[in-house]
Amino acid sequence: MCPLRIVVDRLEDWQPYYPSEDLITADDFLAQDRRHRISDAQDHSTHVINLCRELDYLGTGYYVSLLAQARGQRVLPTVETLNELSRKALVDLQLDTLAPLLGDLARKGQLAGDSVTLRVLFGECREPTLEKLARKLFERLPCPLLEARLVRRHEQWQLARLKPVSLRELSSDEQDLFATALNRHSRKVWRTPKARRRYRFDLAILVDPREALPPSNRSALKAFIRAGRKLGIDVSLITRKDAGRLAEFDGLFIRETTSLDHHTYRMARRAEHEGLVVIDSPRDILRCTNKVYLHALLRARGVAAPEGALLKRGDKRPLAEQIGGLGFPLVLKIPDGAFSRGIVKVTDLDHLAAESRRLFEDSALLLLQEWLPTEYDWRIGVLDGQVLFASRYYMARGHWQIYDHSGARVKSGGFTTHHPAEVPAPVIKAALKATRLIGNGLYGVDLKQMGDRVVVIEVNDNPNVDAGIEDAVLGRELYERIMGVFLARMEAQVSRAVERG
Repeated sequence: MCPLRIVVDRLEDWQPYYPSEDLITADDFLAQDRRHRISDAQDHSTHVINLCRELDYLGTGYYVSLLAQARGQRVLPTVETLNELSRKALVDLQLDTLAPLLGDLARKGQLAGDSVTLRVLFGECREPTLEKLARKLFERLPCPLLEARLVRRHEQWQLARLKPVSLRELSSDEQDLFATALNRHSRKVWRTPKARRRYRFDLAILVDPREALPPSNRSALKAFIRAGRKLGIDVSLITRKDAGRLAEFDGLFIRETTSLDHHTYRMARRAEHEGLVVIDSPRDILRCTNKVYLHALLRARGVAAPEGALLKRGDKRPLAEQIGGLGFPLVLKIPDGAFSRGIVKVTDLDHLAAESRRLFEDSALLLLQEWLPTEYDWRIGVLDGQVLFASRYYMARGHWQIYDHSGARVKSGGFTTHHPAEVPAPVIKAALKATRLIGNGLYGVDLKQMGDRVVVIEVNDNPNVDAGIEDAVLGRELYERIMGVFLARMEAQVSRAVERG
C-alpha cells in the first residue's frame, strides 16, 4: 500500500478521532527534508490529506499542498483546487453543469426556503436527499472539507459560496460523518501495520455493473484482480461514483464502454491529471471513439481502409454527387457508435436520404463506407505495440453485423481465438500500423480480409477482454501481461519522480 499522511494544524485537532500513525502536524510536514525520508521512491508514492485551516494563498495549509506536490506526492486538495476555490469565477466555471441537478432537486422539494448550507465531507453529507449534489461538488473541486451555500434567486437555485471548512468547525454529528467518510475515502487510514499488506501499487478498474455489453465479463475481472495481486498490485473495482477517490490509486484501467461526452472520458482525464497510469488514456478515447477521425487518420497515413465519404448536415449538393463514385449497398455510420449500434446498410439513394436524415439528428457529420461482406471480422488485440490476442468474430446468424440489435434481445455471432502466429501476416501488419498512429495503449483493431485485400475497419480503444473468448489461447497469461504493463509503467512513474526530485 502507498504511504498516507494526514496533515493537521495541531495534534489536538485530531483528539475526537481514532488514533492514527499516519497523523503529522503541518509544521513537521513542512520541515521534512531528504534526511527524514525513508526512501525517495516511497516519498513519491505518498498520499497526503491536507486538513489544515489556513488554505488561502501562502497560508500554512496552502504551503502543505504546494510542497507535497513539489515532492511528487499526491495531495488532497491540490494547489490548483485551492486556487479555484479562492476565485468565484473559477468555481462557477467548474460547477456550471450543476444547474440541471439543482433544478431537479428544487422540483422534488429537496431544497427548502431561500437558502441552504451544506457541509460536504469527502463527498458525503448528512442530508440523504442531497448526497448526489455533495458527491458532484467533491468531484468537481476535490477538497476534504467543504461548505456550500445555495440561494434561491428569481425562482432558481444557484451556488452563492463554496469554501473549505476547518476540522475544528465540525459539530459532533459532523465529526462522526467525517470519520466514516475518511475511512471510506482511504482504506489505509486506521489499518495496523500488519494489515498494510504486501502490495506495492493500487490499481482501480472502472466498471458499470449494470452495463448490458461490458468490455470484460465477471470472470475476466476476477482474473485481472488475481493477476494484479500476483504482481504486487492491489486491484479494486470502482464505479463512476468513486471519481473523487481516484487520487488514492496509482493506475486506472477502464473496463466500461467509453465515450467522449461521458464520465469515462472525464475520469480518464482526471486520473491522468493526478499522475495515474491510465488505460484507456484520454487521448486514446478521443482518437478511437470517433469514426470520422479514424477515417481521416487512416486515409492520411496510408493505412488500407474501406473506401468512403463524409456526409455533412446541411450540404445542398445532390446525394449522388456527395457520395462520389461509391456504389450501393453502402454502410452509413454515426461517428461514435459502438457494438454495431448507429450503423445501417443502405441500398439506394432514397434509402440513404431517409437514414441520413434520421442520423443527422444526432451528428453533424456521418461516415459513408463501402459494404464489404465477410463471414467474420478479425479482431487483433494490441498492447504496448505488441499483439496480445487474435480472434475472429462471426456475423450474427441471418444478419450482416456481429451484433444484431433488430430484436428485443441483442444477438451476436460466434468466435474463434487464434495464436498470433496463425494469423495471416498482412492482417497483423495492418493492425500494428494502425495502432502506431494512435499510441501505445490497449486496442482492438477490427479488420476485414477479402482474398489478398486487408482493410482496417476501426481501432477500438476499449476492446473486449472476456474470459472464455479473448483468453482462449493465453489463459491466465493474457491477464498477467496486461497487469505487467501497468506494473512497468507505474514503476517508471516512480523512477521519473525520483529523478526529478
